Amino acid sequence: MLEQIEAKSILQKVQYDGAEWFGVDYNINLYKGCCHGCIYCDSRSDCYRIEQFDKVRIKKDAIAILEKELYSKRKKGVIGLGAMSDTYNSFEQQMGATREALKMIEKYGFGVSIDTKGTLITRDIDYLQKIAGNHSAIAKVTITTADDDLAAQIEPRAPKSRQRFQVVKELSDSGIFSGILMMPVLPFLADTTENVKAMVELAAEHHAKFIYPAFGMTMRDGQREYFMGKLKQIAPELPGKYMQRYGSKYQCISPKARECWEVFRQQCDQYGILYRMQDIIRGYQKTEEYQQMSLFD
Repeated sequence: MLEQIEAKSILQKVQYDGAEWFGVDYNINLYKGCCHGCIYCDSRSDCYRIEQFDKVRIKKDAIAILEKELYSKRKKGVIGLGAMSDTYNSFEQQMGATREALKMIEKYGFGVSIDTKGTLITRDIDYLQKIAGNHSAIAKVTITTADDDLAAQIEPRAPKSRQRFQVVKELSDSGIFSGILMMPVLPFLADTTENVKAMVELAAEHHAKFIYPAFGMTMRDGQREYFMGKLKQIAPELPGKYMQRYGSKYQCISPKARECWEVFRQQCDQYGILYRMQDIIRGYQKTEEYQQMSLFD
């Protein structure tokens, strides 16, 4: 039985400018922890105070709490789902909490913005279609490399990259505004023009509407130590290269970021794939009326 943890609130107003991050107004996390095992995950950082991050727990009475909170909101908005802990983890098939949350989001007229590496999102295409019809819906599938072998090293328990590309296609072909979060592109591992070209070509082949990249990563206390330990298992020389270049910096921009960005931009323009935040938001949010409503919320 999946462990339950107490929760007083599920729906959280974002503390940043939503226009800078996919137009998100609220966030919800139904689960705590993640089983994908990604070596770079920022959610491992000490500042989030998540003990045993690789252990997934579910928030007790999450759907009942969420329904009360959605009912009480006067202004509608876009709800981000899965930013801290992947909401399509290996327990979701059994628990169904994400599907129930989508039912509530649709019932109360909110939009949704989902981040995931999980393939189970395709199960919920029916509710994503309803939400998109009533409000707005965007699906962001995280893929950091086109190389399945490298992905298996840095995201050991997540679905293969090729499986995630197929998810993008299935969502897009079903009318869902879907694309790729290409982040983090790890320095000295995935930050090659060959990987960038392959990613964009595969995105086009699988009907992605957008790609949003980050050529580099972030490192904070707690997560930095975990990452370095795992990195050493992949290539013993890499922790030294990281420390020499980045030290204790939070933002660790790839030394090839400019080169990769230029290739990325040219490829996206060639294939007609969106990559600027304002264009992506404009592409999936349905009406000017909603954008104005969000502005004055």
